[in-house]
Amino acid sequence: MVSPSHCPDVTPEHLNTRAEGSFIGWMGINFLTVEDGKLTAEMIVEPHHVAPNGFLHAASIIALADSACGNGTIAHLPGGAESFTTIELKSNHLGTARDGTLHCIATAQHLGRTTHVWDATVSHVETGKTIALFRCTQMILWPR
Repeated sequence: MVSPSHCPDVTPEHLNTRAEGSFIGWMGINFLTVEDGKLTAEMIVEPHHVAPNGFLHAASIIALADSACGNGTIAHLPGGAESFTTIELKSNHLGTARDGTLHCIATAQHLGRTTHVWDATVSHVETGKTIALFRCTQMILWPR
C-alpha cells in the first residue's frame, strides 16, 4: 500500500538544509523534488566519488540511492513516528561514469506503519544510461 501523500513541510530545501554538515552533504547530494511516493536527487561526480581504478565507486552510487530513499521515507513517515533506519538494501550496478551528474529517482513501493520499501534508479545525465537499480527496506521508528 503506497500512501497518497507526503508531509508538505518536507521540501527539497528542508532536506538540503538538514543534510548540511552530514555525510549526505559531504557527498554533494542535492534533493530536487519531493512528491507523493517519489523523491528525486542528483550528485555531481567529484574526485572523492571515484575508486582508484578511475571509475565511480559503487559506494558513491549506493550513497545517492540510499539517501534518496531514506529522505523519501522521512517525507512519508506515518503520523507520530520518530524516524527510520535502513534494515536491508540491494543494488545492481549496470554501468559507471568518470564525470558528469548522476540523477536518482526514488519511488515508494510500500508505505506501511512499520516498514517502507523504496526502489531507486540512478542514471548518468549526460549519457542517459542507467547506472544502477537499487531497493531498500526501511524500519519505521516509534517513540518508546
